[in-house]
Amino acid sequence: MYLNKAFVYGNLTRDPEVRALPSGQQVASFSLATNRTYKNKDGQKQEATEYHNIVAFGRQAEVIAQYMKKGRPLFVEGRMQTRSWESEGQKKYRSEIVVENFQFGPGGGAGGMGGGQGAAGEGNQDTPAGKAASLPADEIQYPDEDINPEDIPF
Repeated sequence: MYLNKAFVYGNLTRDPEVRALPSGQQVASFSLATNRTYKNKDGQKQEATEYHNIVAFGRQAEVIAQYMKKGRPLFVEGRMQTRSWESEGQKKYRSEIVVENFQFGPGGGAGGMGGGQGAAGEGNQDTPAGKAASLPADEIQYPDEDINPEDIPF
């Protein structure tokens, strides 16, 4: 069995660019920056930034383009793909992540949630948990009463 899966959580480095394919389907392309902190051989703290090319199609492209702007956080789940084309007699390559699911990060998008097919953040808004999940962190209301350990069923 083979597996081609990428999970990336980072900030947009530019606003998504949206265009239409000849079939009429929408395509959004953008990039995410991720940071990694590590210690070098001398024990000094170092930080490295990686940039990831991302492509979304269809409704996902429309939603991402509508709600996301440069600097906002986004979680992307997708597959790696490498495209090639010829330009000025030279063969060029570009590796990118094709979005399968996504979720807006804090402060990004509609209430901090987003999604695609089965993305986390899609829930029944009629349930108390669904309502709490759609509220920003500073608007969540916690119960006033203390929890009695004897009331916990396990």
